[in-house]
Amino acid sequence: MLTGVKYFFSKDHTWAAQSGDGTWLVGITDYAQNMLGDVVFIDPPKVGQAVEQFTVCGLIESVKTGSDIYAPLSGVVQVVNEEALSSPEKVNDHPYTTWLFKLGADASGIESLLDQAVYEAEL
Repeated sequence: MLTGVKYFFSKDHTWAAQSGDGTWLVGITDYAQNMLGDVVFIDPPKVGQAVEQFTVCGLIESVKTGSDIYAPLSGVVQVVNEEALSSPEKVNDHPYTTWLFKLGADASGIESLLDQAVYEAEL
């Protein structure tokens, strides 16, 4: 995990963490990457796309299966992580530092997310 950063988790196994520029980094959890196996392809939402909290906004595929990516917050996609797209295995190696996209969102909806201890207790 990024030092000094508070992560918020959805029951759909995505995380959100506020970045230094006011956007929210979004990725999948360690549990999700472990269940998927070796990640081989990521299809994130497009830059400029509006996403709604807890709705499908992308796809992630592994050698075993494909899984929907759910938005942990509502907002507009600002940036996608090209490094993660070109090297999707990084999600397996570093799930909490390899973000998939940045979301321009205010903190509304954050109360619907879980902190790390609660998320891990519910696994």
